[in-house]
Amino acid sequence: MKIFNYRRVPYAEIRAFSVHILTASGSFLAFLGVVAAAETRFVDMFWWLGLALAVDGIDGPIARKVRVKEVLPNWSGDTLDNVIDYVTYVLLPAFALYQSHMIGEPWSFVAAGLIVVSSAIYYADMGMKTDENFFSGFPVVWNMVVFTLFVIKASEATAFAVVVVSVFLTFLPINFLHPVRVKRLRPLNLSVFAIWSVLSVVALLKHFESPQWLVWGVVISGLYLYVIGAVLQAFPSLGRSDD
Repeated sequence: MKIFNYRRVPYAEIRAFSVHILTASGSFLAFLGVVAAAETRFVDMFWWLGLALAVDGIDGPIARKVRVKEVLPNWSGDTLDNVIDYVTYVLLPAFALYQSHMIGEPWSFVAAGLIVVSSAIYYADMGMKTDENFFSGFPVVWNMVVFTLFVIKASEATAFAVVVVSVFLTFLPINFLHPVRVKRLRPLNLSVFAIWSVLSVVALLKHFESPQWLVWGVVISGLYLYVIGAVLQAFPSLGRSDD
């Protein structure tokens, strides 16, 4: 029996640590994105960010499945996840916004600065999640916001307004959706997120030369994901039957 336990413990640790490696691989995907953005290959950059988003979506369920926190209590998957998220959700999109000169000079630099500073403060907020797993305040998903600005080929005024409003909302107690963890309207929320994801892939395949139906599809599905948390906050009974 002792031999059996001795052999199982290292296997469990290796399996658990492999999940951390999976999470950490997002940093390498982010590095590839930085290289692409530095060379103004923004389509390639968003492909790398898409892969990083996919990794971010699967590592959590896998970690819970193999009980990473119990097996490796001295290694914080949450801290690792936050580090990767800041790079992929914040730093790289901000760099792409600056590198593209979408808002012109010097406002692209100002917008990028607003993004990285406000997001760093947001990550320090211990109350960023509500009891229903909504995010409290704009959850710094700048990868999705900046991507949408690329898809619609936003004007300087529009892009800057979107950045300023989102930065402002970062610090307000307004609910924003976590499409997986929020139970209310979960099937609808996941469906809309899936639609946005598929349309985003099509936009990348078209190298942002998107027809109007694709642009509107990305905008409408993205706006739904942006505002549905506030709608559910304003109408607490909405979607309760889905619990």
